[in-house]
Amino acid sequence: MIQVTATIALDDAELTETFLRASGPGGQNVQKVETAVQLRFDVRRSPNLPDGVRARLSRLAGRRLTLDGVLVITAQRHRTRERNRADALDRLLTLIREAAAPPPPKRRKTRPTLGSKVRRLDGKTRRGGVKRMRGTPDAE
Repeated sequence: MIQVTATIALDDAELTETFLRASGPGGQNVQKVETAVQLRFDVRRSPNLPDGVRARLSRLAGRRLTLDGVLVITAQRHRTRERNRADALDRLLTLIREAAAPPPPKRRKTRPTLGSKVRRLDGKTRRGGVKRMRGTPDAE
């Protein structure tokens, strides 16, 4: 069991790892060693996720979620398979923790105080006076 939060734990059997060759530069090593990791997690069929977390995770996953509801995370940042596995798992756990976090509180509307209104209008009046003094003098 992989402990995600205090209330959510994932079973190791729910995660599927496949290894593939990483793209990009790397010389001979990149053509012959399969170091990239593709981690798959079935979000819709996971019995360990509460419904609210499942819905938020689906929304957060974006393009990484397939039509079948499988979350696919590809990790190929590192040169070794072990570090890419740890990176993919860490990214999955971070995503689930973000989905499990409570939503931020609603914003409460506030009104400007009387003092802030007076200061704003006073500043506008002062600035207008400065601009008025820049004009040409009145011809009498």
